[in-house]
Amino acid sequence: MAVAYDPKSPAVLANPYPVFRQLQIDDPVHWSELLGGWVLTRYADVQSFLRDLRFSSSRIAPRMETLSDAERGRIDSLGRALSLWMVFTDPPDHTRLRMLVHKAFTPQVIARMRGRVEAIVEELLSQVEHRGEMDLIGDFSYPLPATVIADMIGVPSENLEQLKQWSDDIAGFAANALSTAAVRQRAQQSMAAMAAYFWELMEVHRRAPSDNIMSRLIAVEEAGETLSEDEIVGTCIFLLFAGHETTTNLIGNGVLAFLEHPEQWQVLRDNPSCVASAVEECLRYDGPVMSMARVASEEIELGGKRIRQGDRVFGMLNAANRDPRQFPEPDRFDIRRQDNRHVAFGFGIHFCLGAPLARVEGQVALSALARRFKRFELQTSELQWNESIILRGVKALPLSWVGS
Repeated sequence: MAVAYDPKSPAVLANPYPVFRQLQIDDPVHWSELLGGWVLTRYADVQSFLRDLRFSSSRIAPRMETLSDAERGRIDSLGRALSLWMVFTDPPDHTRLRMLVHKAFTPQVIARMRGRVEAIVEELLSQVEHRGEMDLIGDFSYPLPATVIADMIGVPSENLEQLKQWSDDIAGFAANALSTAAVRQRAQQSMAAMAAYFWELMEVHRRAPSDNIMSRLIAVEEAGETLSEDEIVGTCIFLLFAGHETTTNLIGNGVLAFLEHPEQWQVLRDNPSCVASAVEECLRYDGPVMSMARVASEEIELGGKRIRQGDRVFGMLNAANRDPRQFPEPDRFDIRRQDNRHVAFGFGIHFCLGAPLARVEGQVALSALARRFKRFELQTSELQWNESIILRGVKALPLSWVGS
């Protein structure tokens, strides 16, 4: 019997894992008419797909080509701006961009950021602790990584709310394979506004450089390579976008998993030193990035299926991370799980550049929450999940708490 996979179904948005398991058993290389592409769900297939350079990350132009000439003309500048993002490039452009940016995310730099992360966490929790309730997303898991990455780039914190709105609009296209014309138009307008903002900011940092990513990108030179002004603006927009979206969902999905498994929350409270493995299990169990998409640059056979040149392929990271072939009892949330080689940050040349920062933010956030709050209680019976096949997270997570 054919597997019915509808990524926009409310039931699948809330819990995609039963249908992922069915796909793993019956149709691991699945053609989706709705997505117009292939869906991979087994760990081995997803890992192989992510390291196979025949699957191209340069997928904005092919996606634009699926639109009518009239609409493609209306959002042409959106497509050109997104094509500058590292995540949408292949070697040699990807290699050059990553080489010039990676110094902002070395272990030494991230280690120096830990104190700043701890200070922001304490400030955010102090603002809500006396209230007895909060929206974990709006009050904590969004402003934490957004403030951190804004600091690192050189963005004034007072502009974060406007930048979030622009970023959300861009995500409606960049992280949604099923976007509508209205969503694409909003993304176009917000990308133009955000680009104009960063062009002005670039001039500020050009006149008065300081210790931040934008100033370093303006000045950087490595083996004779530099970034164009368009690439500097595009890279900063991408870093701001990626630097908060994933960690927001890591913390939100992680706390939700603890709500569903309160005994694991007690394990964390009793054993603060296991916070690093707790973050890894949150990433595996219900990670912030549902899938990574590619375009086949040639005809490829995978799992007995023939993938044609130009076909879109979605490697479902969260399905791979619940594959029983790789993880014993994959549906069990266990923050002491050993040998937890998940693919939540991807794999291969596009492995998440910000993974070390996300891990630090997750560890500091969970440590502080466990230290301050004995037990959380969810204050809604109906969670709203973001309608995205790429990013996985809830729009709000209203909580109250008991004791400290």
